[in-house]
Amino acid sequence: MDIFKPLQIFADLVAYNWLNLDRQSYLGSAVNFFVYDVLKIGLLLVVINYFMAITRYYFPMEKVRNILTKRRWFGLDYLFAAVLGVITPFCSCSSIPLFIGFLGAGIPLGVTFAFLISSPLVNESSLYLFPAMFGAKVTVLYNLIGIAVSILGGMLIHKLRVEKYVKKELLRFKSRKQVEEEYGGIALPLKELLVYFWKDGMTITKEVFPYVVLGVGIGALIHGFVPAHLVEQYLAAKTWWAVPLATLFGSPLYANSVSVVPVMEALVLKGVPLGTALAFMTAVVTISFPQAMILKKVMRWQLLALFFGITVVGIMIMGYIFNIVL
Repeated sequence: MDIFKPLQIFADLVAYNWLNLDRQSYLGSAVNFFVYDVLKIGLLLVVINYFMAITRYYFPMEKVRNILTKRRWFGLDYLFAAVLGVITPFCSCSSIPLFIGFLGAGIPLGVTFAFLISSPLVNESSLYLFPAMFGAKVTVLYNLIGIAVSILGGMLIHKLRVEKYVKKELLRFKSRKQVEEEYGGIALPLKELLVYFWKDGMTITKEVFPYVVLGVGIGALIHGFVPAHLVEQYLAAKTWWAVPLATLFGSPLYANSVSVVPVMEALVLKGVPLGTALAFMTAVVTISFPQAMILKKVMRWQLLALFFGITVVGIMIMGYIFNIVL
């Protein structure tokens, strides 16, 4: 069941009924994409930030943070974060609200990055579309490599100690004790608590949402723009530079995995090596200009560059492995 289907129906209504745009036109597709993604990511921001406000109030975040920071989990915390990314049906931009929620809740930066990498990289399409199109062997290998890249990327972020590049002013939060002290040292009634959670969650939502609109707007302009003939011509070459070139071609584009997998299948049928086609698809769904625009609100350019660098290297490694093994 697609929980976002009502939003897609509304986006179709706006683009094709109210504005009377052609479904097959570039403008119609761009407007539909913009309306749908702004609504979806905005809704995710509101809901996730609201529940994170509740989490920050009730849960002993200091204890959770201490447990995770003392490394008693031997990497299992990164594995849990990566697996959570696999089972959440989010694209690169849609996963950012939960990423922000994790940071605001005090979860270590490396663990949150493991989620941010895996959420679009190893997604629902790799679970239910890959087996039918490319077989079980490709599906298992892709998911294992994707999870490994996510875990290693998160661990590297942790080792580099780059927390100073997170914009802490956006992620500040108060403990339950601090909130109650502001209200005279008494527990808040339920009605006031609900209002407090809403205001606390909306503080982050209001600061991030303009960047969501801007980022999705850029994504809408380039949505569906896949230079098919150019991609086929250069990526079919069985040379070492085909994988980096595929990653470069895919990076500026923005689409969800479900819409890109058929493009990838078409490339493979036209003679593009599987690893090269995978690098192109993975770059499209994992790194994008809209994602960079939104993330820039919560981190400085040094950390943003590090994140994209790790992800790009991981994508290319995945492409080379598939080209060598298969």
